[in-house]
Amino acid sequence: MIEKNKLREVLQAIPWFGELKPEHFEKMVAISSVHDLPEDSELFREGDRQDRLYIVVEGRVALEIFIPHKGRLRISTAEKMDLIGWSAVTPGVRTRTASAQTVIPSRLIGIDSRALREQCDEDVEFGYTIMKRIANIVAGRLMVTRLQLLDMFASPED
Repeated sequence: MIEKNKLREVLQAIPWFGELKPEHFEKMVAISSVHDLPEDSELFREGDRQDRLYIVVEGRVALEIFIPHKGRLRISTAEKMDLIGWSAVTPGVRTRTASAQTVIPSRLIGIDSRALREQCDEDVEFGYTIMKRIANIVAGRLMVTRLQLLDMFASPED
């Protein structure tokens, strides 16, 4: 396990944490951990209970879903500074909606989702800041998904 001072350094390098108040930053330090993983390491599987959300610090992580009669299909690749597993902090969703596996050796920050939800409930200013950031990520993913769907269903005119 990485020491807290090194964890602080890693977190300070992530823009997502840069604008947090010092007391909010310390809350994130307390519930975060660094995960160094080799290539082809499975972070989580579709259907697993959610326990963490992750920020990719270095490396690349493939997100895949299972499609009956077709197998696993890569739907996205997370790269440096991408947040994955965001649904772990949303109300109601408690199982993974995709699988995640490292494509190359990767370093990730894991954030305890239960502790984060509790912190957000206890400190509404902190919760609002975190949920605004997650809402921006969700909105961005929705836009990308819409574009993918448009591309999938577009019929070329001949």
